[in-house]
Amino acid sequence: MPHFATYDGTQLAYHARGEGEPLVCLPGGPMRDSVYLGDLGGLTAHRTLIVLDPRGVGASGTPADRGTYRCDRQVADVEALRVHLGLERMDLLAHSGAGNLATLYAAAHPERLRSLVLVTSGLRAVGVETTDEEWDKAVEVFADQPWYAASRAALATIGPGTPLPTLLEIIGPFGYGHWDETAQEHAAAAAGQLNAEAMAAYHGPGAYDPEATRAALSALTAPVLVLAGEYDAGPTPAKVAEQAAYFPHAELVVQPRAGHFPWVDDPGAFVRPIAAFLDPEVHTVTVDGVRLAYRVWGVEGARPVVLVHGRGGSSADWTRVAEELATDRRVYAVDLRGHGLSDRPGRYGFDVFRDELRGFLMALGLSGATVIGHSMGGAAACLLAQREPDLIGRLVLEDSPVFFPLDPPRPLAARPDGPPAFDWEVVLATDAQLNEPDPAWREELSAVTAPTLVLGGGERSHLPQDQLVWLAGKIPGARHVTIEAGHLIHASEPDEYLAALREFGV
Repeated sequence: MPHFATYDGTQLAYHARGEGEPLVCLPGGPMRDSVYLGDLGGLTAHRTLIVLDPRGVGASGTPADRGTYRCDRQVADVEALRVHLGLERMDLLAHSGAGNLATLYAAAHPERLRSLVLVTSGLRAVGVETTDEEWDKAVEVFADQPWYAASRAALATIGPGTPLPTLLEIIGPFGYGHWDETAQEHAAAAAGQLNAEAMAAYHGPGAYDPEATRAALSALTAPVLVLAGEYDAGPTPAKVAEQAAYFPHAELVVQPRAGHFPWVDDPGAFVRPIAAFLDPEVHTVTVDGVRLAYRVWGVEGARPVVLVHGRGGSSADWTRVAEELATDRRVYAVDLRGHGLSDRPGRYGFDVFRDELRGFLMALGLSGATVIGHSMGGAAACLLAQREPDLIGRLVLEDSPVFFPLDPPRPLAARPDGPPAFDWEVVLATDAQLNEPDPAWREELSAVTAPTLVLGGGERSHLPQDQLVWLAGKIPGARHVTIEAGHLIHASEPDEYLAALREFGV
């Protein structure tokens, strides 16, 4: 385990977990052993987590001066770690009480941050407070839970002399969105991971000057992601929103049905917005309350092309095609809801994706763009072109379903072992619509006015190719081209695919 000497000679330990660029992580508690962060819900698949054990905690050494446990005096530890890692600027993530430390670091060293992620962060550094009455009101969200009455009654027994393990046991259920076995196990470990002496000193007198900190934060140019748990009582989403307002370039995300430890409640929902935020190639936009991730290639001002993936895919599927098109186009590839790094709201269907695509085009000012859709994405684009003929400039449908009822119908799909790369509810919803599609989805094809290219994958595709010929015949002026590549034409035969697009005028 690597160590380094900080400003006062104390040896501090850190742990490196995962792959990718480094993300420095500060554990909360305050002053809790970093082991409780684990892999942060699988964030290690996107970044190498450099997780610091605070002084006097975990594998780090105990300082000679116990006064250095105070939050503001640990800013120098964070800076010493940055220097030790050789990072000119760093991405920094902090949880809970450590959010105060990260905020003070941002105020003191704004030029050293590339980005900042605050997870259910402490608010004292910026002077936002949560009263006992506000906390009591917030935890009523759990009133229908079987454990609530007993736990609520136990709160009244807490006093100045309550031992730390007892205190943690009483408040534990209120810290999670779901008080299940996983949460209980995570909470049970807390008492053995906290340094009580250091906790008492962390928020000590003189640690914070909120007015000065707020003023200093005005110089911060780094983007900030502030993540709240919907069910967290301290801080509540409303309080986190107040905190976010003090950062010039902050984005607020509220994780649904999550508490103070959101990566424990729903790892995927926790990782997706953070991974998107940290990836410089990924942008986000909110459409009808759903946060959509998307990627962009090419120079601003060039004619826009929008790429829409198929079921189970993502914007990353288009990289080869997008890079080629971007030589003279501005290319956008979206992660539809339930896919990639976008939200998984649980409501899906071809009509839902149609409306979402419309919202995406409108939000980014892409009316009149060329839209290229593969399979499910193509079907959604076709439905949009029927409903709003003037919204799409040119339309390419790559091996897309034509909405003839499936015969025989698809049986209920069995969920695969392990977490799928996308929301499995997408399969159930779209299979039901493929079995019994709305007849209007075929009958209104003549309303499409955009020049349309229908690409079929030939005999290797699982889709009936005669239906694609029929589709092209129903859309006024549409062309039909077959590329013997199977269903994933753009991936299997990218050169032929691009040649067909260029010939079509894309």
